[in-house]
Amino acid sequence: MKLPAVSLRTRIVAAIVAVTTTATAVMAYTAYQVQADEAVGRFAWSAVRNTAADRKVFLEFAGPESADRLGPDPDWALVFDRPGGGLEVVRSAAGYEGLIPVPDKLTMLRAVRGDLFPPGKGPEQLTSRYTSVPQTGRKVFVVNANLPKDGYHLVEFFDFSRFDDDLTALRWKLVRIALGVSVLGVGAALLIGRRIRRPIAALSTAADELGAGALGTRVPVKGRDEVAALAASFNTMAARLGESIDELHAKDRQQRRFVADVAHDLRTPLASMLATVDSLDHAEPATRTRAAEILGTQTRRLAKLVEDLLEIARFDAGKADLRVAPVDLADLVRDTAEVVGTEAAVTATGDVTVVADPRRVHTVVANLLSNAVRHGAAPVTITLDGTGDDVVVRVADAGPGVPEELLPILFDRFTRGDHARQVTEGSGLGLAIARENVLAHGGSLAVHNDGGAVFTVRLPRGAANA
Repeated sequence: MKLPAVSLRTRIVAAIVAVTTTATAVMAYTAYQVQADEAVGRFAWSAVRNTAADRKVFLEFAGPESADRLGPDPDWALVFDRPGGGLEVVRSAAGYEGLIPVPDKLTMLRAVRGDLFPPGKGPEQLTSRYTSVPQTGRKVFVVNANLPKDGYHLVEFFDFSRFDDDLTALRWKLVRIALGVSVLGVGAALLIGRRIRRPIAALSTAADELGAGALGTRVPVKGRDEVAALAASFNTMAARLGESIDELHAKDRQQRRFVADVAHDLRTPLASMLATVDSLDHAEPATRTRAAEILGTQTRRLAKLVEDLLEIARFDAGKADLRVAPVDLADLVRDTAEVVGTEAAVTATGDVTVVADPRRVHTVVANLLSNAVRHGAAPVTITLDGTGDDVVVRVADAGPGVPEELLPILFDRFTRGDHARQVTEGSGLGLAIARENVLAHGGSLAVHNDGGAVFTVRLPRGAANA
């Protein structure tokens, strides 16, 4: 059978009440036992002491008047224990209400005879036992004092019922105290449960609001306990979730813009190619030749765009393959400048050897040089610094530099220096691909203006630095 759901507050209250009640009951029981044992010990000691004093009085006054001096409290009896025979009450307290009848005294003494009158006890020794009155069941503490004359004993009967009533009153007093403490425990438990439940309820409400889309939901952090730590963790989670959602929205906007830019950049060469196809049948040879040149140019541009898109897709899928090897960046930069057809002054200091993918580093340098030629101006300089832990490559030109509004987004996809997006040789993906290639090596790519655009590539040495 499935148990009914119990709230956290109820469980906390039940736990506190259980602990409080148990602790109070144990303390009350322990206190009662300690006090009862001490009180019973004092009662027995007082009774034995009283009997010893009465025995002394009995011995000091010989004759019948000695018994009269004992009085009725406590009840007493002069008992003769016949050797091999029975017990006989020679004399007993009489003439007062509440005294135990002689027959009952004899019955009680016979029940404890072996313990109360053990053989071999000297005249100065006392013995005691608990017993009860046969007719009433009243508990009695019996003390025996041996007399010098063989077989004679002074026996005194101390009523234990009044003392037992006091112990009963003590028990009920402790029970009332325990109940009072339990009630206070319940009140304290309710207050504590409310204080604990309040921040947890706030967390639950905040979680519902966060789940409903309120990403700015936060809860106050009060104190330094576990609930406060939970609230802080919730706020951290909510902040990270908000950041993740913002990043997803940004990625979504970037994806939509990417699709639109791809469609635009594909449409431009395709439209040019479609417009040129009709010119291939023109009667003039010069017109046909020009049409063929345009088709070739746009086809190469389309192929380059497709190649760049595939490269971007590989980076997005995390499938960019790095085939690393020791690379002398000075030689690689000079070869790249020659391939691109750019005149650039190359200077190197220190050890500029890194462990990297030569093809991808070549792509980075080629894109930076092409960008310097297309948007900058001569002279183009390339400076390599291998004196630190990383190798730094700086490509600078003497052009107008990067417009300030483009600096934050220069490495985004399809970012161009021409705002009108007129037909240009670039696809707007070169710098984005260059940055992805540098990041794949664990490096960084940055740009700033200093008499022209200055691109700074920082590459770790990799295995060559180990």
